Amino acid sequence: MKKRYLGIFLIVISIVILSACGEKSEEDVVEKLSETLEEMDGYKAEAEMTMKTGQEEQRFTIDIWHQKEDYYRVKLGSQEDDKGSQIILKNEDGVFVLTPALERSFKFQSEWPENSSQPYLYHSLVKDILDDEEASFEATETHYAFKTKTNYQNNTNLPYQQILFDKKTFYPTAVQVLDVDDKAVVEVQFHAFDTAVSFESDDFAMEKNMETNSDAPTFSSNEEEVFTVLHPLYTAGAEAVDRKEMELDNGKRVILTYGGEKDFTLVQEMRTDVPTLTTPEAVNGEIVNLGFTIGALTDETLHWNHEGIDYTLASDSLTKEELIEVAQSVQGQEIK
Repeated sequence: MKKRYLGIFLIVISIVILSACGEKSEEDVVEKLSETLEEMDGYKAEAEMTMKTGQEEQRFTIDIWHQKEDYYRVKLGSQEDDKGSQIILKNEDGVFVLTPALERSFKFQSEWPENSSQPYLYHSLVKDILDDEEASFEATETHYAFKTKTNYQNNTNLPYQQILFDKKTFYPTAVQVLDVDDKAVVEVQFHAFDTAVSFESDDFAMEKNMETNSDAPTFSSNEEEVFTVLHPLYTAGAEAVDRKEMELDNGKRVILTYGGEKDFTLVQEMRTDVPTLTTPEAVNGEIVNLGFTIGALTDETLHWNHEGIDYTLASDSLTKEELIEVAQSVQGQEIK
């Protein structure tokens, strides 16, 4: 009888110990994520992002700086673009996209990064979890995993994301953005995440960040640039109906027209001598990541620069999603 009571006692004690040392609940983890976000004054992170939105995978290195409350610096580097990196910068003066190697800068009238999910920003990941009452949760041996809805206003084809947080630090380690078939279209792998950081007073100043790629190749009239006209591989059912070429004083412009139920125009322009602007060009549009470069999206146009070529896609019949999809497919080299 004593052995029986002893056995029951040991079982009860084991249950109590396991309960005390057991896994955190979803509510515990969400609360801890919120606390971690609230307590940090800033961070620096290094990540690699893979985008499978076009015919070929696009890989980026990403350096992320954030200083509380509203300062951001996201530097995206691509091996595919030898014109250098792009930087998304937010400071007290607004939101900017910088291409230092081309000496180009744009100022956006944008609510970035609050207006859309950002898979490489900690606060955006936590916000998406908090906003999704139906988010799923799982604890593995080393991570806490969430599957949440995304907030991509211009792309409903990416409705979900899977987020992994390190169990010890509660910092993000990996993010997968999923399409309607649950396939990963965007993947972000964090290689470093440091909150014990300090910033110089001008780290988020546009002038300093325009100098960060001083050793990168520059775009000048002395270089022999090849202007290869590209065609979209996705046309929303439209067909090519016209092509016009114009010689400019300092370059060339090609206008491709596509007709159908959803018609559009694609303008490609290369200038052999781009003037250096002392102030950024104003853009009334939203920041969108096309997978190979950053673009500016309005209701009827999408503008981007890639490897020194300016592109403008315009249509009054394509949706914003379709504008993005057509732009992402502009990789088809002209066949002669």
